[in-house]
Amino acid sequence: ALHVYCANVFERLYEVLLCLLLNISNKKIFQRFSKFRRFGVSSENVTCDYPFLKGIKTAFIRQHSDTAFVAAHCEMIPIEWVCRRIATGSFLKRCPGVKEGYRFTPLKVETFFKDDANNDPQWSEEQLIEANFCLGGLKIGRCEVDIMTRTTMAIFEILERAWETQDCTLVDMKIEFGVNKMTKEIILADVIDNDSWRLWPSGDRSQQKDKQVYRDLKEVTPEAMQMVKKNFEWVAERVQLLLESKNPGRVVVLMGSTSDIAHGEKIKKACVGYGIRCAVRVTSAHKGPDETMRIKAEYEGDGVPTVFIAVAGRSNGLGPVLAGNTAFPVINCPPVSPDWGAQDIWSSLRMPSGLGCTTVLSPEAAAQFAAQIFGLNNHLVWAKLKASMLNTWVALKVADQKLQECSL
Repeated sequence: ALHVYCANVFERLYEVLLCLLLNISNKKIFQRFSKFRRFGVSSENVTCDYPFLKGIKTAFIRQHSDTAFVAAHCEMIPIEWVCRRIATGSFLKRCPGVKEGYRFTPLKVETFFKDDANNDPQWSEEQLIEANFCLGGLKIGRCEVDIMTRTTMAIFEILERAWETQDCTLVDMKIEFGVNKMTKEIILADVIDNDSWRLWPSGDRSQQKDKQVYRDLKEVTPEAMQMVKKNFEWVAERVQLLLESKNPGRVVVLMGSTSDIAHGEKIKKACVGYGIRCAVRVTSAHKGPDETMRIKAEYEGDGVPTVFIAVAGRSNGLGPVLAGNTAFPVINCPPVSPDWGAQDIWSSLRMPSGLGCTTVLSPEAAAQFAAQIFGLNNHLVWAKLKASMLNTWVALKVADQKLQECSL
């Protein structure tokens, strides 16, 4: 079932209606929408509809309007997951002796049971597992807890990398998960907005732009609320900038002949999956070295960061010739034949001295390697890589659990 989170002119009716539709006891999500709506900041700027989170499984389906989005029906898991890079706030109160600004590497993940009457007490992993929650037809055990922990860290790292492009430190973040009632999967089922994180521009706490500004107010005045509004608007504007890539990058696949097209198209398809443009050309370093150099120069001269992938079977002269004549990265990805593959591969592996091209046999892996190169300076590509790694890890975790259940 699909449900729409929507604005309503009647504030109370709006909250009650959504609570009934989604069967969620926690109203904080809807209060967040109310807060942004009062400030005149649309939900599309503050929800989890970020392209760099598209690879993560979330409840978000599509934007419905400026103040509404369509989401999958979930049964919420009553645990708040907090991920910290910098020690501050409540952590310092619970852990005396730790100075504000202490940097957690790896990330610090904490869990809190959603219990307003007891101020959301912190829970250990053991408490969470021993609670034996069964929600949306899924029992929450060790496997599910591990998945939520890993996903929380991946989401934080993706958002952290994105905010770094705006010279802004993501200090900490809180999110919640739910069980998709249709698929029985654990998914991110929360709104990620200015109530979810702490943001310190240039790593300076005095410039904080998040909800803590409101918490720190000694007196709520019209001037103070105007400052809070400006902070929310600042975040909304910067979120739009997070969606832009200053270094889009490009992969150029050079094939030795048209017989390699199927191999080259696999590379292109995988590149597109990472959001990387890909051009496919045909040229032979043996039969037309002058044309190969002309094509190379064409892509070197337009200022676009480029990775060349050489697809040539038999005697691969294409990759080595490219590597010897360009400072751009070159990847060999030869289509290995069943008859002569063992012999042909050496022309891609044994390079003359002074050449730095690498060899990857799988076309998908060659595209992934190119993505990893671009991901060093492109947070959108890096996010897709991180999401792909997470999904692979989760799939293996779930497969192992199912295997163990069958064995038992």
